[in-house]
Amino acid sequence: MNQQVNEAFEALRAHGSQVKKQHLRILFEQDPQRFQRFSAEACWILMDYSKSRITADTLPLLEKLAKAAGIEARRDAMYAGERINTTENRAVLHTALRNRSNTPVLLDGKDVMPDVNGVLAAIEKFTDAVRNGTRTGSTGKPFTDVVNIGIGGSDLGPRMVVRALSPDARRDLRVHFVANVDPSDMHDVLATLDPSTTLFVIASKTFTTMETMTNGRAARAWVADALGEDAVGAHFVAVSTNAKEVSAFGISTEEMFGFWDWVGGRYSLWSAIGLPIALSVGFAKFAELLDGAHQMDLHFKSAPILQNLPMLLGLLRVWEIDVMGSTTVALLPYDQRLELFTPHLQQVDMESNGKGVMLDGAPVVYGSGPVVWGSPGTNGQHAFHQLIHQGNRVIPCEFLLARHSRTPIGDGHQKLIANCLAQSEALMRGKNEAEVRAELTKQGLSGEALENLVPHKLFTGNRPSITFLYEQLDARTLGSITALYEHAIFVQGTCWNVNSFDQWGVELGKQLALPILDALTGGKTGTHDASRAGLLARIGS
Repeated sequence: MNQQVNEAFEALRAHGSQVKKQHLRILFEQDPQRFQRFSAEACWILMDYSKSRITADTLPLLEKLAKAAGIEARRDAMYAGERINTTENRAVLHTALRNRSNTPVLLDGKDVMPDVNGVLAAIEKFTDAVRNGTRTGSTGKPFTDVVNIGIGGSDLGPRMVVRALSPDARRDLRVHFVANVDPSDMHDVLATLDPSTTLFVIASKTFTTMETMTNGRAARAWVADALGEDAVGAHFVAVSTNAKEVSAFGISTEEMFGFWDWVGGRYSLWSAIGLPIALSVGFAKFAELLDGAHQMDLHFKSAPILQNLPMLLGLLRVWEIDVMGSTTVALLPYDQRLELFTPHLQQVDMESNGKGVMLDGAPVVYGSGPVVWGSPGTNGQHAFHQLIHQGNRVIPCEFLLARHSRTPIGDGHQKLIANCLAQSEALMRGKNEAEVRAELTKQGLSGEALENLVPHKLFTGNRPSITFLYEQLDARTLGSITALYEHAIFVQGTCWNVNSFDQWGVELGKQLALPILDALTGGKTGTHDASRAGLLARIGS
């Protein structure tokens, strides 16, 4: 970590010690313009960060940190195709996948856009054929169901988008997802399907991922048993780069949709991994999703730091983690169709910045990525919001809210909005002792009964939140929101000087699973620690 970054963090911490003494309720009372001062807007999204624990002096200090950490230079290097993923010697060009301006994107002197556009054209052609009924199963029947088989980035991203854009989906072409190697996942999906009208998409870059290929082979057997071995090719396509294994599986390489090693798994929904999205909502809506993300890419690339939504979100998170002492972030979409947004962002965030060493291999000096968790409102209010309001840990919250529902019923959406705004206000204001006493007195309590209840009814408040407000959850807006978070995570990683684009932490468990599998299937037993040996003995008995 360079000296300028250390000095920037030291200045922030000195400032933070003063901010901690101030209550958000008082800051709002002192500044009627606080919302105008601490909000920003871009790409159809309003970001209200006025309920963050900051003052007018905080933002210049965060900007100094951004400058010291070289965020702008590292961002520009990413867009330029430099190999900023140093541990894997790879460029990071998921932004090229949604480059709707079609400006050249160079990698080692070669423009990648012709290849990107070629895959998009193949997706559009295939998607149109399935949706209009000209690409059928082996019996000639149109497909009624699509099953995407993948895991991690090959599952979470497209699964999230298909759920979020369900109002745009074809009702006669249902899209399902299988990820877990637990047979119950595959069983429960297949139980409702007809092999003759089911299309499988196997999504694995290498076509060797253990969970994906185990499920893929199970699906293959299901089709072959019902329709015959010759039917397999008509019911499977692949998203992969391994033509040899795809062909050996029985899938035509003409229906193999490729992508590149500069596409990280958790950023891959914009690539051919998004094929199930296009099948569900049509290629035109998939293109709108890409366009929304592209608009956020342009904003991130060009807007000044303190008017730049991803910069602001990333820096405010660093502020909360490294200065104010938070370790988790609650991501709370008040939008039921974003119920899978938090699980998707868990991977993007925690796989990106869950690192213990910096780019030079030295231990991380400042905080690494927070624990990201949450679920849609208002459900969460009746589950874990108690901890957020009165627990002894301060948990920053990020609310996502649409002005309008795409499928309004009665006054449900107005009540949803009221609850979302009330939650952020309650977290900010709290309820002090005088207010609690007045409330209990009005209810008729007095004496010992009142005194005993007072401490239980207190809310400290001064708990930070950010609210993102958008018009409605359409494809373009979803693309922008998702790209906003991707870039904010990159901003955080740059402040901490970690590589946000590798994920070596997933490897060890995979390696250790192989000898255990050998032992379970009658192969070499190997040497096991006492716990593993005891569990294996019980499982095998």
